Amino acid sequence: MERTVLVVDDEAQIRKSLKGVLSDEGYRVVMAEDGPNALSVVEEESPDIVLLDIWMPDMDGIQVLKKIKEDHPSLPVVMISGHGNIETAVTATKLGAFDFIEKPLSLEKILVIINNALNLKDLAEENLILRLKAKKRVRLTGNSKPMAELLAQIERVAPTDAWVLVMGENGTGKELVSRAIHSLSNRAEKPLIEVNCAAIPEELIESELFGHEKGAFTGANQRRRGKFDLANHGTLFLDEIGDMSLKTQAKILRILQEQKFDRVGGAKTIFVDVRVIAASNKNLEEEIEKGTFREDLYYRLKVVPIHVPPLRERLEDIPPLVEDFLAEFGDKEWLGKKYVTDAAIERLKQHHWPGNVRELKNFVERLVIMTPGEKIDVQNIPEIDGQPQRQVPEMLFVEKGLKEARTAFEREFIQRKLMENGWNISQTAEAIGVERSHLHRKIKSLGLDAEGAKRGK
Repeated sequence: MERTVLVVDDEAQIRKSLKGVLSDEGYRVVMAEDGPNALSVVEEESPDIVLLDIWMPDMDGIQVLKKIKEDHPSLPVVMISGHGNIETAVTATKLGAFDFIEKPLSLEKILVIINNALNLKDLAEENLILRLKAKKRVRLTGNSKPMAELLAQIERVAPTDAWVLVMGENGTGKELVSRAIHSLSNRAEKPLIEVNCAAIPEELIESELFGHEKGAFTGANQRRRGKFDLANHGTLFLDEIGDMSLKTQAKILRILQEQKFDRVGGAKTIFVDVRVIAASNKNLEEEIEKGTFREDLYYRLKVVPIHVPPLRERLEDIPPLVEDFLAEFGDKEWLGKKYVTDAAIERLKQHHWPGNVRELKNFVERLVIMTPGEKIDVQNIPEIDGQPQRQVPEMLFVEKGLKEARTAFEREFIQRKLMENGWNISQTAEAIGVERSHLHRKIKSLGLDAEGAKRGK
């Protein structure tokens, strides 16, 4: 990737010499002859490094350095002086200068310093990306068949540059899927820039996505880079894409096709290389029929469609999800370590979970906070949006005959009641209204005695 060097010096010959040498080394060189012009070029060109002369008329290099570090603290600046002294060098260093070199310039030394400064800058950016990744989970939890299929899709599409449309209900984890795709891609070391299309007012979305120039509108006190610009060479995640207005959709489509745009109030065209992952909880085909979503944008985004299953279709993933949430909340010392009994897990499986994984996580946090002691059992589980919604196990519909289905139901019913009562046969018999001896025979005939033995009952 071509790196940009800004050379700031009031001597034309020095600017010309440095441009020639640096261009031969593969750098893109931009120049400024004084301080005010240098600050404008920094805003317009976003250089990777600045070579800054100290002694200039009107605004000296120390003043320029101070302003650059206020607005762009991570931009490396190398100070150049023909009248260097220790006091000036110390001042420049305290203000954040990367290095200090004297005239006449050693071109070899300049090249070494530039290389070192850029390597250090790259390392700092990589560390920042790694820290951000560490804060955001990209692990997708679950061993169910729907989750296995989802993970296989992610692994296939991630290494490519193909655009992805992630679809699913609210709370299913579309954002996590998008992060997982990015983290497994060839762009993983570059930024993943997230845009919540539903949260940005329509009048501000252009500025948010494309950026704006100083004075472009009331309140635009300085130039601002947009999300597309920040995602260059990385991934742009457009969450809730279905909530964009048709007007914004048209502009997005043009930029997605051409990979170039102008900032709001700007005349300079900016080219980017961005992979796009979009997500929506709406049925976009229905939105197309309603006239609220562009068909051409839909097919541009839908290179690889991925559907994230709702939690009700993978109830067997509730135990590992709960375990993950307990570990996360357990890290908060004031909550303490807790565990959920098998009977309580079975009760959680009986709920429909319209809010999906997000609802489950919030509910588990509530249990951790409100349950005294370490053990979270059935009696600790309050009503979940009213009475828990019990679902008929799919296994009952696999059986061919009524007799087999009845046996399967008895096994499921008795097993759940045993678990609710800690595999205590006497308590279970009383709870379901049968004799203990009758229940014991049923347990044996249904093959449940072995499962009870595993639990030491």
